[in-house]
Amino acid sequence: MSSKPITPLLDQIKCSDDVTKLKSDQLRQLADEVRADMIHTVSQTGGHLGAGLGVVELTVALHHVFNMPKDKLIWDVGHQCYPHKILTGRRNRMDSIRQGGGLAGFTKRKESEYDPFGAGHSSTSISAGLGMAVSRDLRGSDENIIAVIGDGAMSAGMAYEAMNNAGALKSRLIVILNDNDMSIAPPVGAMSAYLARLLSSRSFLNLRDFAKNIVKRFPRTVSETARRAEEYARGMATGGTLFEELGFYYVGPVDGHNMDHLLPVLENVRDAGGQGPMLIHVVTQKGKGYRHAEEAKDKYHGVSRFNIVTGAQSKSTPKAPSYTNVFAKALIAQAGKDDRIVAITAAMPSGTGLDKFGEIFPDRCFDVGIAEQHAVTFAAGMATEGFKPFVTIYSTFLQRAYDQVVHDVAVQNLPVRFAIDRAGLVGADGPTHAGSFDITYLSSLPNFVVMAAADEVELMNMVATAADINDRPSAVRYPRGEGVGLELPDMGEILEIGKGRIIREGTHIAILSLGTRLGEALKAADALKAHGLTCTVADARFAKPLDLDMIRDLALNHEVLVTIEEGSIGGFGSHVLDYLSNEGLLENGLKVRTLNLPDIFQDQNNPDVMYRDAGLCASDIVEVSLKALRRNDTSSSVTG
Repeated sequence: MSSKPITPLLDQIKCSDDVTKLKSDQLRQLADEVRADMIHTVSQTGGHLGAGLGVVELTVALHHVFNMPKDKLIWDVGHQCYPHKILTGRRNRMDSIRQGGGLAGFTKRKESEYDPFGAGHSSTSISAGLGMAVSRDLRGSDENIIAVIGDGAMSAGMAYEAMNNAGALKSRLIVILNDNDMSIAPPVGAMSAYLARLLSSRSFLNLRDFAKNIVKRFPRTVSETARRAEEYARGMATGGTLFEELGFYYVGPVDGHNMDHLLPVLENVRDAGGQGPMLIHVVTQKGKGYRHAEEAKDKYHGVSRFNIVTGAQSKSTPKAPSYTNVFAKALIAQAGKDDRIVAITAAMPSGTGLDKFGEIFPDRCFDVGIAEQHAVTFAAGMATEGFKPFVTIYSTFLQRAYDQVVHDVAVQNLPVRFAIDRAGLVGADGPTHAGSFDITYLSSLPNFVVMAAADEVELMNMVATAADINDRPSAVRYPRGEGVGLELPDMGEILEIGKGRIIREGTHIAILSLGTRLGEALKAADALKAHGLTCTVADARFAKPLDLDMIRDLALNHEVLVTIEEGSIGGFGSHVLDYLSNEGLLENGLKVRTLNLPDIFQDQNNPDVMYRDAGLCASDIVEVSLKALRRNDTSSSVTG
């Protein structure tokens, strides 16, 4: 364990105002101390490292130049916000980040007045910032609104929708494009710094406005030629033509690690007055200042605890392959025998396992950037041409493309396959990344086949099944983390659509599980034996279509039927209840209980603790079963 760094200047910073009061020649030291403090903290806690290291100087400069929290600073995505949290009164709680009861890993409104907008998903900052800016104008106040957006987040259409609107409204908004991919912009040197400083200065802006007013008096053709000459000259020098076309005044590129370059530009933009929306192009290096992050392929984007000296991360040895890796194995196996299978992801190739698929089938693997809407409709287009697209997206991110799932896939009954990773609760990333709603939002759609894997072998079977479904859309959901340790086949088996399986037979209580709560269902069945109650345990496999014959049999031959799923209200259990009610199967004494995620957004914690708090463990099944039978003794322990 490394010793805590010595940070005499940072120790004096209790809030953003303390940064504002510093002299400009002190900011370099403060940035160095923030970087050291952040590396030390994340080495102990794990979390997002590379993105925050890249914006240390920018964060310090923003808090020095602007008047937070009156001025609003929006981070997009919140991965970048660790230095911001350190400087805004949360430093002494950084050792709790992403843990139960601790700080969130992203910006969060209820956590601090310095977080005006929560951001767990990308590309929202310009829209939110524009809403704040227009509200400011309507109110007649004068605060600055600053949105810091990463170059990856700029790949999403929502960012351009917002910029187009901002350009039309002409409300004063400052957008900082954090460009940490050095291949996008040329190296930033003295000349580009001079240009940025010049172009953002009040004298240039005033001269520009004066020239515009003069040019307006010329004939229209001359006026238009002059406008385009200025615009394209600036575009050739700085790369800003696109942003100018969208109505933004472009400044940059600026070296995001050089205070002498950053400060005058930020001050100029702050003092520019009613110039409308402005974009500052800041070039940074992800992982800056920590050698192991700078040299790593992923720049230490997300890390577990690590040794600062060696960079070695403390990762536990997995007991079984992760569901993500099992999915990759299953899809590669299917693609090996069917060259029509293609895979699509939205900027998450390693997170979804498609990096492995892409190594073997590079021409059949497509990363479309942070553009989930496009990913779904792109897949729909491929499906119309006879290909078999697997759209592989986290459950929480697929929410962003729901209209496309409905309109472009389901309505047209196209055989797009959705591989839904991170289904259920995800632990440290909290409510913005929890896969809570996909069962509900997909099972309500006509034509869909919706599957949930109970274990890794079932996942392989469901990938094979999806590959075989050619007449309608389908989805298979699976959680984050490891499988249960089953031996994997080389190839999955095709399942009969809409047919579940009986795992254990009994006479008193039926436990109908969807997904990986099956293990808890079996533990509950063992515990209920102590009460003289035998259980039938069934794996539904399909949320849609339901195995109606199996559900009818369970209803007619048991006193209690308990459903359990890792999804929100309105999902699997609701569909089962709807069927039972319409068939009159609730009218002869059957007692039905549905266990699902609670109707709240659960804060981050260890996943086991989160499922316990959600009431989705074996002990919860035992408790609701005994209460349904009006038995008061619910104290039998659940083991395993």
